[in-house]
Order: sequence, then structure tokens, then C-alpha cells
Amino acid sequence: MSQPNPVVDVEHPLTEYLAERNGRLLSVALPAPDLTPGSFLALAAGRERIYWRDGSTGVTFAGMGAALDIFGYGDNRYHTVERQAKELFAQATIDAENPLAAPRIFGGFAFGDDFIPDVAWSAFYPAHFILPHYQLACHNGESWLTINALIPDGESVEEARAGLQEALADRLVMLQNETCQVSENLAGLAPEIDYPLSYAEWEGMIEAAHAAFATTPLKKVVLSRICQLRSQHPIDTDAALAQLEARYPGCYTFLFEPRPHHAFLGAPPELLVRVSGKKLETMGLAGSAPRGGTAEEDAANGAALLASAKDRHEHSLVVDALRRRLSPITRCLEIADEPELLTLSNIYHLYTPVRGTLAEPKGILPLVELLHPTPALGGSPRELALAFIREHEPTLRGWYAAPVGWIDANGDGAFAVAIRSAVVQEKRAWLYAGGGIVPASDPQKEWEETGWKFKPMLEVLRTAYSVSSDF
Repeated sequence: MSQPNPVVDVEHPLTEYLAERNGRLLSVALPAPDLTPGSFLALAAGRERIYWRDGSTGVTFAGMGAALDIFGYGDNRYHTVERQAKELFAQATIDAENPLAAPRIFGGFAFGDDFIPDVAWSAFYPAHFILPHYQLACHNGESWLTINALIPDGESVEEARAGLQEALADRLVMLQNETCQVSENLAGLAPEIDYPLSYAEWEGMIEAAHAAFATTPLKKVVLSRICQLRSQHPIDTDAALAQLEARYPGCYTFLFEPRPHHAFLGAPPELLVRVSGKKLETMGLAGSAPRGGTAEEDAANGAALLASAKDRHEHSLVVDALRRRLSPITRCLEIADEPELLTLSNIYHLYTPVRGTLAEPKGILPLVELLHPTPALGGSPRELALAFIREHEPTLRGWYAAPVGWIDANGDGAFAVAIRSAVVQEKRAWLYAGGGIVPASDPQKEWEETGWKFKPMLEVLRTAYSVSSDF
């Protein structure tokens, strides 16, 4: 039942494309006991791959191959993806007893609508979503394997279902019986690491931000820099993903690999938005401090962050923006009065949970467009901050700090903010870290903050070619 991957773009609506191919989506699912996401991904090497794990719920998805690609471009990319997703699922026949086994599209968006691929992002688009040919869903010790395929309009659904069931059963047996190859131990071969942006250039950007604060309505801008890594051997993205998940189990672990050996992965702590029917969930996450080396130092760092006027101001800009953007479209909006500490293994963040009831549920993508970027990743006011970033940041952000997630047949889904992330091409990787700049920001302290924000990805990528891919 395998077929060439159809490609859909903004100028070619999906309904016309499917009509020309006389195809519509058919999904069939089976229980997949003992099949783990790690082994599934390892066996999918050499094909398109996706991975998503929600650390708050434990729900995990993995995908192999592409039954369909959806692309979007420019400032209309959200609407393009939304329209095509609706058209795809409106024609679908879904044979899945468990809702988690139902088909989803996985992907994300570039940070800005002016995205142009550079060397690091050569395999990526302004918006790109994949409907996996095979999808694995895991939760609470149970797993389901789903096959997704386009079938001709003239073909009997029952006949097509029988063929897909047979292909799925064969694939399941193969996946359960095959073993993963363990990576060769290459410990001790340290990769080369460099930071293209000098401290003087960083200081100049922050001085320009201070001048803008004094002369324009700009209140905050998030500035980022890059760390480049070169390895003597191919970087094992599966091993890196496994380490991220083990070290940061409460975060949103993701992998998007639209072309073999061109992977974007990370373990962001920040949920941009989750939607299920009328239920909405997001968070304010801004203000950071490193964990301490001793219990006393650790407690002092957390207390200092909670008491920091600079960080509380930066955090309040994020929360105020969420309230302002969400209040007009919700019947009920719950926002905590005071932030709390989000405690990760290497860092503290100021965190405010936000929950609401939508007045008129329209799916997740309108909310992704409404919220991205929050002041935590862009700045405030948004348009002034984005203009400042375009003018002063010397390198392209690509998909860094942008929405990455999934959408189901109801238009619901979940998107994280792609921080604590890296894009990897075989022996090279580009890591990104940013800091919120406000009038009280000090260039040296912000430089140091971005330095320790690089550490989670650096630590796993430094060793990712010297450990097993089994997770």
C-alpha cells in the first residue's frame, strides 16, 4: 500500500489535489503491545520521522514515513495549514477504537513570516506538517500502531481497509521482531564548539535595545544567539532525544525530521497552547535563574528569582499579553495572581498557569496564530519587538522559539514553544538560546544566562554519538 508522498502547497488546495488523485484518507489502527517509541524511531531511520511526548500527561506519538506533506508560506501560513487539515480530515475514514490511535498531522512553523532557508534550515519551510504513513501512540503502558494512506475514490472502503489491515499487521510483526543497532562507542572524541556572535556584538544589540526603550514604546525584546557544534562522527539524534527525555521528563520532547539526517529536536518546558473542544490551556513562562550547586545555594537562587523586580516585570509582560489576547475569545479565563517556580534540573523559571473556556471553539491553529510569539519569545509590544529582532539579530532563527506540535481530526491539538532546541545535520548542529531584554537588563548577565541555557542541548549532543539509541 506504499505510495509516493504527495506534496501540497498554498497555491494548490488539498481538495483539488485529492480530487485529481481520486484519493481520500483511510486510517486503520491495531494494538501494538511491546512496541516502544524508541525502537520504532530507530527502525524508521532513513525515512521522515516525527516524535512528540507530553511530559505533563505522558502521551507519546512517533511517526514513520509521510502519507502526506502540507506546506504553508508567508503570513498566510496558519490559514493554509488549517484549511488543508480540515479538508484532509473531512474526507477521512478512521478505523481506530482508541482516540489516541486516530491520525494526526505533526509539524510546526518558522518563527517569522519572512523565513528563508539557510544552511542550517535547508530542509525546512515556513510551515510544514506531515501525516505519518505509520503512527505509534503510547499512553499508560498501552500502544497502538496506525497506518494512514490515500485511497482512490472509486475503491471500496471495505476492500481498502482489508488491504491496510494486512499491511499494518505485517508491519507490526516486523517492528516487534526487528532489533535496533547499538551505536559504536566513540567516547572521548570531543566535538568542536564555537559561538559566532561575539560578546561585543551582543553588548551592542542590548545597547540598541536600551536606546529603543528610551525613545519608543518598546518595553521588552527577546534576543538570541547561536552555538555551532561540529562532530567527527554523525550525531545520533535518537540518543540525544532519549537523553533529553530522561533529563527533562516534565517537558515537551519533540523531533521533526522532514528529510533523513535533517532533524529539529528539543525538550522545551513551555506550552504555547493546548486545545480540546472548548478547553484551553497555556502558560506564562519568563524570568530565569540557574540551579545552585548546593541545597542552600539552590534555595537562595529560587528565592532571589521570585523576589527579582526585573524578572517579575519581564514575567508580568507575558501574563498581561496572554490576558489581553485571550479575554475577548473566552467565557472563563483563570490566571493565577502570583507566579510560582517551575523547577527543572538545570534552571528555574517563573511560571503562571493559564486555563480557559473558549466562547466559540475553532480548533487550535487560530490560537497558535493569536499567541505566537508571546512576549516570552518575541517581546512587547509584539510588532515593535519583531521589527527590532529582524533589524538587529544577525542570524536566522528558523524554527527556533516557534510553535511545534500536532493537530487531530477535530482541529484540536497541542503546541510547544521550540526553545531548548537544536537543528542537526549529520555531523553538525546549531543550538539556540535567548534572553528577555528589558530596561533593567545587564549585557554581561544576559550573556551568562544564554550561556547556561545552551547547556541542556550541549550536554546531550556532546555525547549523542557515544551512547545507545535504545530508549
